[in-house]
Amino acid sequence: MLLSMTGFGRGETLCSDGRKLTIQISSVNRKQLEIRFSLPPDMSALEIPGRKLVAGEISRGAVQVRCSVTADSSSGCNAEVNCALLDKLIRESRAARVRANLAPEVAVESLFVLPGVLENRKSDVESPELTAAFESALTAALRDYRSMRTREGEVLKNDLLARIQKLENWHSELETMTSAYPEMAKQRILARLENEKLPILADDPALLREVLFYVDKGDVTEEITRLTSHFQQFRSFLESAEPAGRNLDFLAQEMFREITTLGNKAAVSGASPVVVAFKAEMEKIREQIQNIE
Repeated sequence: MLLSMTGFGRGETLCSDGRKLTIQISSVNRKQLEIRFSLPPDMSALEIPGRKLVAGEISRGAVQVRCSVTADSSSGCNAEVNCALLDKLIRESRAARVRANLAPEVAVESLFVLPGVLENRKSDVESPELTAAFESALTAALRDYRSMRTREGEVLKNDLLARIQKLENWHSELETMTSAYPEMAKQRILARLENEKLPILADDPALLREVLFYVDKGDVTEEITRLTSHFQQFRSFLESAEPAGRNLDFLAQEMFREITTLGNKAAVSGASPVVVAFKAEMEKIREQIQNIE
């Protein structure tokens, strides 16, 4: 199946201590795989296993993974007091008040607003529970993310199938137009000789060599055949279970090259408008492929 390179997914896991891990994954188009993690500082060690999970699901694109941790208000306070710092501040405050001839009593609660006195309890990155919670939330986010990419991929697939059908129709027109070219070239040469009053037999070796030269110069049989093969491969890639974006991109370039060569060689007047329409549609296909993983 086709997967879009753009998508969004979200996953959450609730820890036993009431903390909730929330992970969001988003991505945009990129030729190669680029993964960026945004984790709380005390969870940075989990980036390595996180990258392995993400890389196992995604082959290319610019991927952003954001993780946040929030405490459940019903689970109680998730903070701890830096007692050593608080005791030092109390002693310094009392000494300062004595020096200023003030009563030595200190409003301890007012010291809690100072930086470093009241700290959020740090996550234990070595905790199996935290690691499992992180992987669970990330797996859920990846599952949600893949679901969105699958839906968009199906839309892209249907669009490309419709466009390929257009190309196949024009391809059939070109094949019909160019199939009569050898006989047309022969008759053109004979008519030219007749106009010049130069009698010559139809089976004359010199005439046959001339006909072969012109036929070879304007023959597009190889291009027609290769385009037929490319269409078959293109449809096969659209049905593939593996990431097909790179293969489709390469195949689209080859198809564009073949139709360009065909347009340059085809010696029939009706071919040019069809070739122009074919190339314009190919450009749209190439742009659309940039959205596919």
